[in-house]
Formats: sequence, C-alpha cells, structure tokens
Amino acid sequence: MHAEPRLHEPVTVRTFTQLFSCTPRGARLARRLVAHRMDVWGFPYDGDAGENVELVVAELAANAVRHGRVPGRDFRVRLVLRDGVVRVEVADGRTERLPVLPERGGGEAGHGLLLVSAVAERWGVEPRPGCAYKVVWAEVRVWRSGVPATRA
Repeated sequence: MHAEPRLHEPVTVRTFTQLFSCTPRGARLARRLVAHRMDVWGFPYDGDAGENVELVVAELAANAVRHGRVPGRDFRVRLVLRDGVVRVEVADGRTERLPVLPERGGGEAGHGLLLVSAVAERWGVEPRPGCAYKVVWAEVRVWRSGVPATRA
C-alpha cells in the first residue's frame, strides 16, 4: 500500500533588510525605502496596508535613533512578508533600554508605541543576550481572506 503524497500549497516569503545610519536622516530613509518596497510587493503607497507598515517602521526607526543610538553603530530594518502578515523588525545597539507602553494620561513619551500597538496585530522586544543589539518587532496584517487589510 502506498499513500498518496500530499501536496502543500506554495508559500511565498518576501524579505527586505537594510542598514541605516542612526540619525534622523537614516530614520526618514528607512520609512521611504519601506514604502517603496511595499509598493514593489503590490501594496500601493496610498493603500492602508502599505501605510500601516510605513507607520510602524517610522515609529520604530525614530525610537531606534532617539533611544537606541550607540555611537558607531547603525540600526537595521528587516521586513518579512508571509501568509498575509508583514513582520517589521528594527534592531538597534542599545540593549539595556527596552521599550514599554506608556501609562494612559502620562507624558508625551512613548506615544509612538501606542500607535504601533494600535496598528499591529502584536509587537514585542527580543533582547539578544550576548549580542550587541536588541530587536523591536511588530506584525502587521496586510491581507484578510485574500483582500488587502484596511486600517485598524
């Protein structure tokens, strides 16, 4: 008796990775290149999915520059598109400072992470023990049942 082989649906995984200078100019460039990459992947500049990913990158890159800067180290942006979700990862050199959501009604600091948590399905921080960086990540759904996702 021979079992019929099971066919698996093909899985398309798209990735984008780039290092940027840990400056405000580097953060702006990260946002613009990610917007372009999303457009190349079929998510137009003015579409909700592309804008949501761009917003997350803008906030995490700004945090990397503002709070994660270590002289002589760049920050890295990585996108992974798989199964209708874009995972955004921003790695910076400040390993001892982990981001947290601000308390409601608190000061102005941390409001970027409130935006990230509103747009992303989930987000978190991966400290890398023994490494010279940490990764702040967020997952943004860009497809729901075969159609582009709308703004959260």
